[in-house]
Amino acid sequence: MKILIFVAAFLVAIGILVAVHEFGHYWVAKKLGFKVLRFSIGFGKPLVMRVGKDPDRTEYCLAAIPLGGYVKLLDEREGEVAPAELPRSFTRRPIAQRIAVLLAGPAMNLLFAVFLYAALGMIGTDIVKPVVGQVRLDSPAAAAGLQRGDEIVRVGDRSTPDTEELQIALLRRFSDDGIIPLVVRRGAAERPLTLRVTDDRRSLTEPGKLLPGLGFDLASWVATTRVQTVPKDSAGARAGLAAGDRLLAVDGQAVTNSSEFVGLVSAAPGRDIAIDVDRAGRRMRLTAAVPEVLDQGRRVGRLGIILEEGPRSWPAGLTETRRLGPLDALVGGVQKTWEMSALTVQMLWRILTGQVSAKNINGPISIAEFAGISAFLGVSAFLAFLAIISVSLGVLNLMPVPLLDGGQVAYQLIEAVKGSPLSERAQLFGQQVGIALLVVLMSLAFYNDISRHLN
Repeated sequence: MKILIFVAAFLVAIGILVAVHEFGHYWVAKKLGFKVLRFSIGFGKPLVMRVGKDPDRTEYCLAAIPLGGYVKLLDEREGEVAPAELPRSFTRRPIAQRIAVLLAGPAMNLLFAVFLYAALGMIGTDIVKPVVGQVRLDSPAAAAGLQRGDEIVRVGDRSTPDTEELQIALLRRFSDDGIIPLVVRRGAAERPLTLRVTDDRRSLTEPGKLLPGLGFDLASWVATTRVQTVPKDSAGARAGLAAGDRLLAVDGQAVTNSSEFVGLVSAAPGRDIAIDVDRAGRRMRLTAAVPEVLDQGRRVGRLGIILEEGPRSWPAGLTETRRLGPLDALVGGVQKTWEMSALTVQMLWRILTGQVSAKNINGPISIAEFAGISAFLGVSAFLAFLAIISVSLGVLNLMPVPLLDGGQVAYQLIEAVKGSPLSERAQLFGQQVGIALLVVLMSLAFYNDISRHLN
């Protein structure tokens, strides 16, 4: 049942985003006098088709393969065109108008993201302040003097009002020198700190590894954490843990939820840790030798036990609801879309130059998973997911790669400079290069998806 919901959420998300993108091409083409032959959501055999009542008799289709779509314009390169309709053929329209039609799809995705972010601002979103939780010993965070309860208010010159902004700011600041200046609020005072990363910095850019690699996590919910099951041959059994034990601390650091406990154990492969537990009202300290295992090529610690959590609650002051008026929400939507677009371009460039791990490229499996999770979390989470993917589609389609809108714009600009279209041979070569690049990209995305699930 869960898989069906994930698939349904993925198809709904892709359908909406493709429709928005293709509507941009369609609407501008219609306004500028191009003849639109077909507007299709999906590829392949049409499942549903309706012919418009306008003089162009445009076909509107829902096709069998839902992973994309297209707007088909009258084009003499694809077949004979009646002499009376030649002025409405794509190749006969002014170059500026062709470029406008090509750019309209990505532009509509970015405008849609602005609308979604503005809507989220008016609906109101719950944010979590970037307050430090556990700080692991012998880590860059500990060496910098970061302490539990510190609120990170700035990374470099960028303010960090919530946990999302913090992680974006850290990724933006992460550079070859490994120096990240922070400002934290401790009590009533603000103080500067400097994180220095000396290990393999590229590996820290892999999904989910930045904060653990820096040596701290963020404060989150509070929930009683108990041991549910202790297999006989596990490291937890050898340490003396028993079902029903309430987990209190690891190496003197308080455990506020199951994720904190897992994080502390994961950070201690191959060494002994002290675990404080409450057993039937009596506090006990146990010593556990943590075995080392490999998780996605990374050495982590595991005790082999199963945990259970009680009801979750958020500490007072850690979360707040942010709600904006219409004008402020619109301005915020434009700013957020610009920031996410710039971050996407920056991350793509850093992946190409080897500064950021290529494991950040996600394929359809991960996108479907994220779509399903956001749908489970509610309307606001699903809208935020749509906004992020819409920005990605807009930016990626502007890349100067043949087969993408940006590549077609490049062809038009070359024609404007050259005074004549590129030869068919040159265009065919460009298409072959574009197909090869897309195949490599999709192969890498599928590899990342599959390896993540296998690991």
